[in-house]
Amino acid sequence: MVWIVIGSIVALTLGYMVVSRLGTDPDGGALSPRNAAPDGAMAAAEILRSQGVDISEPGSFEQALAMLEGRAGSATLLLYDQNGYLGEEELQELRAASHRVVVVSPGRRTLRGLDNGLRNAGVVPQGHEVTEPGCSLEDPRVAGNISAGNGQLYAGSGEICYRIGDGGLYAVSDDGLVVVLGSAALLSNDLLDERGNAALVLRSLGDSPELVWYLPGLGDVPLEGKPATLSQLAPPWVAFLGPWLLVIALFAVLWRGRRIGPLVFEPLPVVVKAAETAEGRARLYQDARAVERAAANLRAGSLVRLSREFRLGPDAGIGALVEAVSRKTGRPPAQVWDILDHRPDSQSGLVRWAQTLEQLEQEASAR
Repeated sequence: MVWIVIGSIVALTLGYMVVSRLGTDPDGGALSPRNAAPDGAMAAAEILRSQGVDISEPGSFEQALAMLEGRAGSATLLLYDQNGYLGEEELQELRAASHRVVVVSPGRRTLRGLDNGLRNAGVVPQGHEVTEPGCSLEDPRVAGNISAGNGQLYAGSGEICYRIGDGGLYAVSDDGLVVVLGSAALLSNDLLDERGNAALVLRSLGDSPELVWYLPGLGDVPLEGKPATLSQLAPPWVAFLGPWLLVIALFAVLWRGRRIGPLVFEPLPVVVKAAETAEGRARLYQDARAVERAAANLRAGSLVRLSREFRLGPDAGIGALVEAVSRKTGRPPAQVWDILDHRPDSQSGLVRWAQTLEQLEQEASAR
């Protein structure tokens, strides 16, 4: 019953976390035009609005496509699909309905869906804080240097700006209708005012008087793109095996869980014979393969008994004990020392050594 209660509490907690996570206010999302936090983009959105740009914020793919089609292909689309929710068909529809697409930090799937001739070329190496345009495009040339930290690089057949190695932070397709910004930090409230970040962002997004600011969510994942469920992946015979295993498990619980008989009350304290205690302890050592621990106990017991036999005081060392045993048994002191200090390395060796140790004690205590 306790486990059922604990399991219910854990399930309810996880369910609450999932629901609260999925139901998070979109205003707090990264690059949201209504997010005033450092990772938001409210500053860029407000500047664009003050310059006369009409910004629309769709909440789903259907709304974004309807807004673009309602403007007869004259609007610019800002797309930040951080988790790659959209499929190729959805991306192609968005591009066809847009005048221009500005995509931020796209992955391979997003680039393939936009079909713009660009590809991923790695990430910005550590240590590159500032980069220069290095191209002839007007927007980067006017913006000048920008911050390059934590960005992605892109290459391809189009124009590449802000090059670092084999790729750049700013790429434009051959037809000029797809612009790739390699860093989401360029638009963020935190870094928008650094160097030429604001100029590059505002010139890229303010190309047309209408801007559709689209941040895809989990609800925009295409149905056909969802992974197969466990029931779809499992072979057909699992439908029979699963219930059968449940029945067997139920019978096993009933079999092992039933009471053998009535409880027997035993008066306390319980007296246990020393031989039973020694045998039980020995079995524990045997199950744990604790050869060294068992040998240490046997050795300690033999030393105590031999010390009592020869009436040696507590201050007597092992040397005095070896000498006394040697005089009594007639064995050489080196042989007695080897027997007492032997370290068996296996259970069979432990048994043989215990027999030798017992024989030595019998010889030493013989009258």
